Amino acid sequence: MNPLPATYWRDIANGSDRSPAARFFTLLLTLPSLLYGCILRLRACCYRLGIFATRHLPRPVISIGNITVGGTGKTPVTVLIARMLMERGLKVAVLSRGYGGSLEGQTAVVSDGSSLLLTPDQCGDEPVLLARSLPGLLVVIGSDRYQAGLLACEQLDPDIFLLDDGFQHLRLHRDLDILLLDYRRPFGNGLALPAGLMREPSSAAQRADLLILTRCTDDATVTVPCLPVCRSTHRLSSFRRLADNATLDAATLGQTRVAAFAGIADPAAFFSNLEQLGIRPVATLSLPDHEPYGRETLEKLNQLARSSKADWLLTTEKDGVKLGLPDTDMSARIVTARLEIVLEDEVPLRQALDRIIRA
Repeated sequence: MNPLPATYWRDIANGSDRSPAARFFTLLLTLPSLLYGCILRLRACCYRLGIFATRHLPRPVISIGNITVGGTGKTPVTVLIARMLMERGLKVAVLSRGYGGSLEGQTAVVSDGSSLLLTPDQCGDEPVLLARSLPGLLVVIGSDRYQAGLLACEQLDPDIFLLDDGFQHLRLHRDLDILLLDYRRPFGNGLALPAGLMREPSSAAQRADLLILTRCTDDATVTVPCLPVCRSTHRLSSFRRLADNATLDAATLGQTRVAAFAGIADPAAFFSNLEQLGIRPVATLSLPDHEPYGRETLEKLNQLARSSKADWLLTTEKDGVKLGLPDTDMSARIVTARLEIVLEDEVPLRQALDRIIRA
């Protein structure tokens, strides 16, 4: 399969493509990248000096975000932290933007902890995935996370908020700022958008109270600010057939013909995770992140299955949320994989959560 333009751009922006064409492409975008970085520095300075107002919710807020564009594992980390808080008896509400849904820009309750009230088409794939991953979790969407928090307080009465993808959402005060960095390439090629992956300059990492390094390996090195740090790894924890939710074994899948597809920020990382489990796809397909699965996409999946003669089509649990397929031959052949974050040392995170809970 030919890579999507977005995949090609990501290889350049994360520094893995060092070809002459990539260097020329980066050079062309360096000036707008520098201008963008200056604007973001000025914006952060205005919030720090109180020129731009920061609003406070009546419950503690924990922000979970990153400094680069996608792919660091925010959703599984959010599920992990929500589970840790709920095990302490707290009623947890996630505030999400609702990116990619028809209700984007509006404020609405996705899950009241017992019922799923919106579809992925309405609120986006990630809010629905969060709600399904953890029974009892409250999920509210809104581009203005302050208004979303007020709605949650009015209708759901949570004890604490998790601000999903909130590192740049400076208009809302947070009591704990958790920053995720990909251990392999924490700052991509070091440049801000559009020449690199950075949403803002790397110096902004100093705003964080805690770092979680994801995709850690023994042979990787990274320089991070002098902050509490948790190392973690990504793990595919279970495989389930889309049609009936039946569990499949990774070893069994590894002995069959498998084609893999993913519409996430970093599809290559998912394909690599499959390889590490001994599942070697005979073909792969990368799709745009957050994009709904319409008729054209489903036809691409049909073509993938036919051309690869695959027994199974493997994808992420996040993609499975968007695949509202009827009980057909295709749905019976699609298998979703759940991605989990495993912390090597939970102590810094638990200590930070304890401080917020006791405050």
